[in-house]
Amino acid sequence: MSSTETSEAGYAGSYLQRFQNYLKVSGEQVAVCSCVTKVLPEESKRIGSGKSQLEVLGLGSGGGEIDVHILKTLQSVLPSLPISAEVVEPSADLTKNFQDLLAKTPSLKDVPFEWHTTTTVDYEKKVTAKKDIKKFDLIHMIQMLYYVDDYAATLKFFHSLLKTNGRILIVHEAANGGWDILWKTYRKTLCTNSISDYLSAGDVKVHLNNLGLKYEEFVVPHAYDITDCFDLNSQPGELMLDFMTEQEHFHRSLTPEIRKGILDLLRSKCSTEKEGKVMFNSNLSCLLVHA
Repeated sequence: MSSTETSEAGYAGSYLQRFQNYLKVSGEQVAVCSCVTKVLPEESKRIGSGKSQLEVLGLGSGGGEIDVHILKTLQSVLPSLPISAEVVEPSADLTKNFQDLLAKTPSLKDVPFEWHTTTTVDYEKKVTAKKDIKKFDLIHMIQMLYYVDDYAATLKFFHSLLKTNGRILIVHEAANGGWDILWKTYRKTLCTNSISDYLSAGDVKVHLNNLGLKYEEFVVPHAYDITDCFDLNSQPGELMLDFMTEQEHFHRSLTPEIRKGILDLLRSKCSTEKEGKVMFNSNLSCLLVHA
């Protein structure tokens, strides 16, 4: 659950450290890229059919690692089509990281970018205020729906921005995985900061069905080592617990009873033990929504 759709103030504090520790330990970006590699090539041919260019919108793009992989995949499948990209990312620091990454990616040097250092919610307000609304061939939402208030309205709005044969690529935590179990068990305790509610890909599908939108789902198996979370003296372990529970200091912010309950749940219901390691079940769901 590595969305970057939080406030810039959150990134200036300890959240960015927790987020970067999570990405390093979890290997989630590699898993997401494998999902993109599995799903996007064939879909790119459908998206690009009969078109003279492709326009891509990334929502909550973070440091750009996944965006770059998506754009390079589109280039490899449709080398003759020019691509342009817009990026919505509230963190100025992560936007700078994205731009630095582009400087090291020669294949994307001719791709024009438009940058929006704002949240998805504020971007939607800005676009809605315009009379001439731009549309896109591909819109991707990588782990960002947790941070919007009205899921159905957000999905409906961005679906309205799709061109003919366009697609929305949503990557989200799969239903019945570790995140789903943890956050729904402790919803009242954890949904008090930047995440006001929790939804899994199963809940996203309910919204898509209610909106009458056509989609396919592809599940990518994924797990990562959270053994350090059970070592009270481990700083990486506490950083991981802070990120997974949206707490500033897990061992100080929560009561002993809640801490014990969460740790017991993480070990017994959210993970499997393998070769002495506690592996957290973090399967990913890739939802491909049709125009």
